[in-house]
Amino acid sequence: MLLQLVRQDLGYDQGPVLRDVSLEIRAGDRIALVGESGAGKSTLLAAIQARLLDQAALVPQNPGLVGSLSVFHNIYMGRLRQHGTWYNLLNLVWPQRREIAAIRPLVERLGLEEKLFEAAGALSGGQQQRVGVCRALHQGGSLVLGDEPVSAVDNHQARTVLDALHEQFDTVILAMHDVDLALRYASRIVGLKHGGIVLDRPSEGMTVADLDFLYRDSDDGRG
Repeated sequence: MLLQLVRQDLGYDQGPVLRDVSLEIRAGDRIALVGESGAGKSTLLAAIQARLLDQAALVPQNPGLVGSLSVFHNIYMGRLRQHGTWYNLLNLVWPQRREIAAIRPLVERLGLEEKLFEAAGALSGGQQQRVGVCRALHQGGSLVLGDEPVSAVDNHQARTVLDALHEQFDTVILAMHDVDLALRYASRIVGLKHGGIVLDRPSEGMTVADLDFLYRDSDDGRG
């Protein structure tokens, strides 16, 4: 068991956003968090991240790139803690061949190879999102948390990104706005509505219609 939440209220200083949350996460889970905007997907991800901070690579909704630095340097930041200060400074001034060799396959897969040494701030929103994904892939580990990691890319790029994340990480927990993609990639769907989890079940056999109630203005709930 990686994490177990039992009847917890989750939120921020202003108060709870989600109430009475119970959730179990095991190694190997492929979970999609779904629900309308404001349902609490980001809040739940933040709570999971806080409890698994040292284990998780993160793809935040805002990539948090350093715009003045190159794509290479922003991706390299995924492994800053794995190196000493002097090596990191050296790599900042003079990118090392072995680091370039490690990062190049990632940018090639996500269609950013021609942008490797361009300033991240000059990229489009979709390109910046893919740089954030590359940073998480470069960081590695067994667990990735993603907050709408494909919201700024087209469907073809979204599948490429999701393929890469699901191939590299054993455990994948993503907040997703596209329920078709959620059902395609996740083995488990967690639905949020009315300040809580109202659905938690395997995705096998589910259809988009089964999730429609999450996006309707009604008191209908399932779970």
